[in-house]
Amino acid sequence: MKTLQVPKFLSDMDYLIFTSVFFLIGIGILSIASAGVDADGFRFSNEYLKQIIWAVSGFILMLLAISLDISRLKDYFIFAYLFILLILIYTRFAGKVVNGARAWIGVGDYGIQPSEFAKIITILFLARYLDAAEMESSFKRLVISSLIIGIPVLLILSQPDFGSALVFFPILIAMLFMADVDKRYVYFILGTLLTTFLLLIMPLAGSYFFPKGNPVELLYQRRIILNVITMFSIAVFALSAYGWIKFKKRYYFWISYFFSIFNVSIIISFIAQKILKEYQIMRLMVFLNPRVDPQGAGWNIIQSITAIGSGGFSGKGYLQGTQSHARFIPQQSTDFIFSIIAEEWGFVGSLVLVGLFCFFFYRIVLLIESTKDRYSALVASGIFGMLVFHFIINVGMAIGIMPITGIPLYFISYGGSSLWAAMTAVGILLGISARRYRM
Repeated sequence: MKTLQVPKFLSDMDYLIFTSVFFLIGIGILSIASAGVDADGFRFSNEYLKQIIWAVSGFILMLLAISLDISRLKDYFIFAYLFILLILIYTRFAGKVVNGARAWIGVGDYGIQPSEFAKIITILFLARYLDAAEMESSFKRLVISSLIIGIPVLLILSQPDFGSALVFFPILIAMLFMADVDKRYVYFILGTLLTTFLLLIMPLAGSYFFPKGNPVELLYQRRIILNVITMFSIAVFALSAYGWIKFKKRYYFWISYFFSIFNVSIIISFIAQKILKEYQIMRLMVFLNPRVDPQGAGWNIIQSITAIGSGGFSGKGYLQGTQSHARFIPQQSTDFIFSIIAEEWGFVGSLVLVGLFCFFFYRIVLLIESTKDRYSALVASGIFGMLVFHFIINVGMAIGIMPITGIPLYFISYGGSSLWAAMTAVGILLGISARRYRM
């Protein structure tokens, strides 16, 4: 009697990645079901049924992604990249407006968010460039990689969808790190992001945190002062860059390095202030002190922290949450789904969830290290950056240590586009794991 043997292709696949994702999706469906019950026990939402449908269809997408040998198809991903750019352009002008952003396309109540899939397609195309440009200079790879990332970022920002646009930067950082680009350029991106964030919130911070007539407020009211500072910064950068080229003194390099971060941040923050609405910038600021706008942007964080704190060590029990069932938490099935888990399952349940995510990320790191194909390793690192960033930002904003950006918690938050994109990304990872030992 012959025994059933698993094909070699499937035997090498990392089933622990699949198992962890399966449990995460299950936790998400249970949490969404709880979010749809009010204080009287009446079910006012059947979102969990839709999530089940999306999970089943997402499983089909996952199987399709597993079957794709991305390493053999890498030369064709430029067409997918150009196609998704066209879709983003179409969405910008003819898409549906949801929560203030024209970020959806579809008919009636049904639609998808193209930016979710743009992340994955951009990863596949950027990995192709970095794999082919291995021998080129770090600076050239940085510039071209930034352009590849920057085009979809600008299109998504114009919707405006700040949260989705922000995810592309950790993707870029993770892939540049994996491609052995000079670490100074990676730190340059990190420094630019932080400085841009500070410059972006400074006009509002001056009026909320300091009394009238404070230096920050005066600085932005008198544009001439800000222009003088900008021109001075550009001049210092130019002179120090010339000194580095002429005399090769390292202190000239570092002066030009830090001032270039400041100059680039000024440009990006200026563009962002023209694109983003004030309430979106306020979301970035309230995590410093939610009390500056307790009835507006700060309400979400205050209620989320209250719900998490009320859960205590072991929680109130499934379907027993008071803050969530009284519907004090806005967007509790999407952006603040972690608050429901923490309230109903307490510190123990939150720790289990975080541990499951960490185990999932650990398996991805092992996959990146064991993959023989460089292109596949670059793709896996980009997906790793995307998934980790979603986790850190979403959980962080629920507990009040990260700004509110509208980024969902993959596999847990309600939403078809985000779940499909995440499961497609996992399918790609599983396909890589099945072929990891092939050169």
